[in-house]
Amino acid sequence: MTVFKCREDVTGAIIAARVAKGVSWCDVATAVEQSKEWTVAACLGQMAFTSEQAGKIVALFDLDETALPWLQIPPSKGSLSGAPPADPLLYRLHEIVSVFGPAIKELIHEEFGDGIMSAIDFKFEIAREANPAGDRVSLNMSGKFLPYKAF
Repeated sequence: MTVFKCREDVTGAIIAARVAKGVSWCDVATAVEQSKEWTVAACLGQMAFTSEQAGKIVALFDLDETALPWLQIPPSKGSLSGAPPADPLLYRLHEIVSVFGPAIKELIHEEFGDGIMSAIDFKFEIAREANPAGDRVSLNMSGKFLPYKAF
């Protein structure tokens, strides 16, 4: 088994094992009892697993136990390069994509295949969600799936 010396190595091993075993992200999420969106972000190194969840990931992907602490440490979040916008609202949207973008990409590819979400055939809605702890912003984005074509 591989002895892990950094979080990036654990992430690579998870991706390789998931592909080799044919495990879906939904199956991984069920195993750790979290949403698939959060689980993928955690598997890609953007969230920290609890001790129990880390143990389940190690068992599911047959990883060496040296992966356990790497799965539980608070990560350095954000995987996109380049300077973020200065405007606070735009910065938070950039932060969301930086942290969750790779997970969103993985889930779209798993569900639809190799392709992209159109920003041309696209719509979005912004809504207020009443919440006793403070109103929430709901963003709903919907874009046509465009598969890549072989040529």
